[in-house]
Amino acid sequence: MMSSSAVTESVPASLEAIDSPIARQTLHEQVASRLRDMVTDGRLPTGQRINEVALGQALGVSRTPLREALKTLAGEGLLELIPARGAIVRSFSAKDVADSMEVLKALEQLAARRVCALASDEGIARLLALHAAMRERYEARDRLPYFKLNQAFHTAMVALADNPPLLRMHEMLQAQMKRIRFIGHEGPEKWAAAMAEHEEMAEALRRRDGEALAGTIGRHHDNGVRRIRELM
Repeated sequence: MMSSSAVTESVPASLEAIDSPIARQTLHEQVASRLRDMVTDGRLPTGQRINEVALGQALGVSRTPLREALKTLAGEGLLELIPARGAIVRSFSAKDVADSMEVLKALEQLAARRVCALASDEGIARLLALHAAMRERYEARDRLPYFKLNQAFHTAMVALADNPPLLRMHEMLQAQMKRIRFIGHEGPEKWAAAMAEHEEMAEALRRRDGEALAGTIGRHHDNGVRRIRELM
């Protein structure tokens, strides 16, 4: 019989470097992930009441995991659960957008300064790798994967600031604003402008210039509000 130490020694070094195994998703988590994409890219339009029977049939799932997923998205602020009406895709007024983006901007500017001052070289490298993956999706005009990497970049930057209350507030607002931020780069000119701003962010990260990064993030959010208002 092979000893446990022999088994450990047989694991390739490249695999030992993996932080943690991939977590298996439950069915309702898979459904929730699919629904997030459908809200984000507009297949479930803002203000629309969700027909649970039709949606369950389209996804090939029963009502139980679907309802669990709807509750998850309602908790994230993407949907509203209204008595006697069911789940409705949440609508945002122009003021809702401006208020939320103002707070997101402040949170990310704080994170930007902390990251440039405190983050490890490895942490900065991970952010730049996300940026590079975003640029690849942009060049391929692969919009939803680009957007997911965009969200991952902003989340990873805030996480790297090493301030748990900051991260919790950011995650809550970012989850609510998925659809709104997605339409902020609708059309080639708006998308190109948003990507150019991210290139500036990457350069500031390489220099660890916290003030430059915070300034670019502020302009990125202000321009995002302007771009979104043009489409509302």
